[in-house]
Amino acid sequence: MSVWKIVAVPSGGLALALGCGVALAQGPSFGCGKVQTSSIANMICTDSALSALDRKLADVYAQADRKAANEHPPLLQAEQRGWIKGRDDCWKSNDRRGCVEGEYRRRIAELQARYRLVRSIGPVTFACDGDPHNEVIVTFFQTDPSTMIAERGDSVSLMVVQPSGSGARYQGRNESFWEHQGEASITWGYGAPEMRCKKAQ
Repeated sequence: MSVWKIVAVPSGGLALALGCGVALAQGPSFGCGKVQTSSIANMICTDSALSALDRKLADVYAQADRKAANEHPPLLQAEQRGWIKGRDDCWKSNDRRGCVEGEYRRRIAELQARYRLVRSIGPVTFACDGDPHNEVIVTFFQTDPSTMIAERGDSVSLMVVQPSGSGARYQGRNESFWEHQGEASITWGYGAPEMRCKKAQ
């Protein structure tokens, strides 16, 4: 059966290609024969844990791709190419391996949440600033790291769990969510004021 997977290209970069067969159990989902020695791809090829994460991402991506077949416009492939470029920028990091591992874990969790590939809790509705029409609807996903998708009107934000001394704190691109004892502090948009929200009855 054909599946979309991530493969090496002669330039040492990575791209998406339609391939067949099963990758070797000990290696990543892409071929390692032509990767450059100093590349991030070579690090993945020579690290069994990173190779396992790459195989897992390839599997999750294939599941997401099946669900995204009718998306208009088709965004998944373009986003994946952008993600690969961002992952390869980990060569700039002081902790290259930690950076690569983190990129894989976040991307796997993001795809699992966005395409509903794992179990979820919710949706849960929060009414904000005393206005029942000012709603934020959240769904929590059992990913690693934990994620949530929040919806406010026509806007949607995928957020990732953050360390917190109490309650549950999540951070998106320009949105944040912190829930404690049934109440939530939500920021929606860059520089926006914090909203005080309660679970709707």
